[in-house]
Amino acid sequence: MNLKSHFQFTNKQRNGIFLLLAIIVTLQCVYAFVIPKVFTNTYKEDIVNQKLLEAFKKEADSLRKVEIEKRKPKIYPFNPNYITDYKGFTLGMTNQEIDRLLQFREQGKWINSTKQFQQVTKVSDSLLNKISPFFKFPEWVTSAKPKAKFKSKNYSNTPKTFQQKIDLNIASASQLQSVNGIGKALSARIVAYRNKQQGFIADVELQEVYGLKPEVITRLTNAFTVKTPKAITKVSLNKATREELVTVPYIDYEVAHQILEQRTLREGFNSVDELTKVKGFPVYKIDIIKLYLAIN
Repeated sequence: MNLKSHFQFTNKQRNGIFLLLAIIVTLQCVYAFVIPKVFTNTYKEDIVNQKLLEAFKKEADSLRKVEIEKRKPKIYPFNPNYITDYKGFTLGMTNQEIDRLLQFREQGKWINSTKQFQQVTKVSDSLLNKISPFFKFPEWVTSAKPKAKFKSKNYSNTPKTFQQKIDLNIASASQLQSVNGIGKALSARIVAYRNKQQGFIADVELQEVYGLKPEVITRLTNAFTVKTPKAITKVSLNKATREELVTVPYIDYEVAHQILEQRTLREGFNSVDELTKVKGFPVYKIDIIKLYLAIN
């Protein structure tokens, strides 16, 4: 058998073989160099796109958190002694915690510190840490003095006429001590409150003096009364702005906001007493608040 005959090709056959080899080599080069590069670039683009997507998600989450924070009700400084049911609810307190505080206050007692607030209400540490930075205790609460022991004196509790009564705005501490139940500590506290307020507007303000019990106030007003009330400019309930309303004692920004909403719905208030229907309004301080408000 002649093997040489198997390896003899015509020119066309040789050209075809060379062409086939060239195609094979070309395909091998494409497979070895071009395709990996294409896939590598695509992979890199996918990584870049993924990073951009993650950055966009983070930005969207950040903007969403900012918007959520904006929509949360703002907490303004407040005296925890005057937390109402509505105020306590907005702060995150339970009904039981609010009831404990209200029962404590009904006894004529005061919260003097953040620690005492937790002892009375039994709120959790987490909630206390959240709301306690907004606690604002007035000076007469934080610097409360122990009650003085009263010496036996001859007191007269018989009511006097208006002419016979001494002007509460000029009475001295020693004169106030003539009332049964008022000693040096309470008389000094009354004078200090009067000086701080630059005078009483009405007898009802005696309720604001720390430690004065209702029965003592009754005996006090039997012999003393406000004859020269401090002159004030009352805030117009139906015209005041929120900033003007918050200048009134016991009206904070939240209550002022509720008052403005109710004023719009009612198309104005007919009397100051209608404020007791406003959500969150400190009803138990209406007599004090009335002193600073006018309808017209």
